[in-house]
Amino acid sequence: MRWERGRRSENIEDRRGMRVGRKGLVGGGIGAIILTLVALYFGVDPAVVLNQAGNLAPAQEEQTVTFSPEEERLKDFVSVVLADTEDVWGAVFQSSDQRYIPPKLVLFSGAVESACGFAEAAMGPFYCPADQKLYLDMRFFNDLAQRHDAPGDFAQAYVVAHEVGHHVQTLLGISEQVHMARQRADKTEGNALQVRMELQADCFAGVWAHHAHKARQILEPGDVEEALAAAAGVGDDRLQKQARGYVVPDSFTHGSSAQRMHWFNSGLQSGDPGQCDSFKDAK
Repeated sequence: MRWERGRRSENIEDRRGMRVGRKGLVGGGIGAIILTLVALYFGVDPAVVLNQAGNLAPAQEEQTVTFSPEEERLKDFVSVVLADTEDVWGAVFQSSDQRYIPPKLVLFSGAVESACGFAEAAMGPFYCPADQKLYLDMRFFNDLAQRHDAPGDFAQAYVVAHEVGHHVQTLLGISEQVHMARQRADKTEGNALQVRMELQADCFAGVWAHHAHKARQILEPGDVEEALAAAAGVGDDRLQKQARGYVVPDSFTHGSSAQRMHWFNSGLQSGDPGQCDSFKDAK
C-alpha cells in the first residue's frame, strides 16, 4: 500500500502508556479474561460483553513506556489510514449534503476503558457508538498475520476501515435502528441482525478502498488479496472451527468468511454505499 506521503490524522488518542485495571473483577484481570474466552468461544459480539462489564469502576495508572521505531512507524501508518478514511467519507457525505464527523481512534496496550465498558486486547479492535471512538491495540496486527493468515499493510488498513464503517453506520442512524430491532428480537434473530451490521461495515471498508485508490492510487499489487485474506481470516465459521472444531451458524455475529469477502469486494468494485444494503441482500 502506498501510504508514506499521505496526510496524518489529528484524531489519534494514544493511551499506550496507560494501564487499566478493573475493580470488582474476581482475581483482578481474571474476570475479564473469562469474559473474553466466552466471547471468543460463542462468537458473541464484543459490544455485548463490554456493556455487561460496563457497571464496574475502572482503575487507571500511567506508565513510562518506550516504543520501538517499528511501533512508531505502525502508529504513523494507522494515522494515515484514518486520515484517508476522513477524506473519503467527508467527500461521500458532502455529495449527499451531509456532514461527516470523524471518529477518534484510541490506541491502547493490553486493556482499555471505553464508554461501552472495559475491554482487553484479546477481544480485538472495536468501535464504541457511545463515544464514537475506535479502539485498537496494534499488537492485533501480529495476531492477524499469524493466527488469521492475513499479513500485509492493506490487511491492517482493512481492519481500521471496517471499524470506521461502524462509525458511518452510527452517523447514518443505522446502528440505532439495528439496536432497537435487536431488543425486540430473539437471540438467533439478534445475531442475524448483528451479522448484517458487520457485513455492511465490510462493504463500507471496500467503498473507502475504491475511492482512496481512485483519488490517490494507494493500491499496490497484492493489496486487495491481503484485505480479502483478512476478511476471510476473521469469518465466524473459521474462528469457530479453530476454537472448538465445529461451526454453529446461528451463533454467528460477524458473518462467514465467504460473506465477509463478498461484501468487502462489493464495496470495492462499486464504490457506492448504496450497494452496501446487507439487510436486504441475503448473500
